[in-house]
Amino acid sequence: MPNIVKPYNEIESKKKQVEQMFDNISENYDFLNRLLSFNIDIYWRNQLEKKVVAYNPEKILDVATGTADLAIEHAKKTKASITGLDLSQKMLDYGQAKINKKGLKDRIKLVKGDAENLPFQEGEFDIVTVSFGVRNFENLEKGISEMGRVLKKGGKLLILEFSKPGGFFAPFFMFYFKNILPGIGKIISGDSRAYTYLPNSVDAMPYGENMKNLILKNGFKEASFRRLTFGVATVYEGIK
Repeated sequence: MPNIVKPYNEIESKKKQVEQMFDNISENYDFLNRLLSFNIDIYWRNQLEKKVVAYNPEKILDVATGTADLAIEHAKKTKASITGLDLSQKMLDYGQAKINKKGLKDRIKLVKGDAENLPFQEGEFDIVTVSFGVRNFENLEKGISEMGRVLKKGGKLLILEFSKPGGFFAPFFMFYFKNILPGIGKIISGDSRAYTYLPNSVDAMPYGENMKNLILKNGFKEASFRRLTFGVATVYEGIK
């Protein structure tokens, strides 16, 4: 199990703090994503989406959907029925506004809920996706197991998450990630801890082979991964 890194303090549960954090930064979340990643987060999500499209799913669950960026991409690129789930109601409210504006409210349903206790039947979905959300789980193994539970046999889990780059790029990225990004995030979001928590939570996360093995350990018969942008992010794929 990875170390539990919390956004604010050691007293409240991580789950409660993550919900509070995303409620706090929801207004500026989309803008900061684009700004702090130099729009590369769009490319990363597109790489995950290619795997979704190739599977031709009928039902998709997007866990930690946030403001529904990935759920909206699913609706644009597939004919599937999509459910998005998130702990933060304020993030979901912004997501719902985007869905309504794009005329996708008949395709996407948003649900407030906990990734570690999913309110769905066993084998309900063809694909489960998570975009930059698993590092926020309080119990990562339980979350992976739960996502596997709601997948049908042969279904796919697709996780997009930050990882640690290697090679010549690593020191430049880590300096930006730990010294510059938190300051920009603090100024724009008004939350002094949210963007310090980001690099700290990535530090505590398993990645690469370790994450692959964690997926295999928790209900999946096959797992693989692909590093993106020198390993800044990684797409993991698990087959139930």
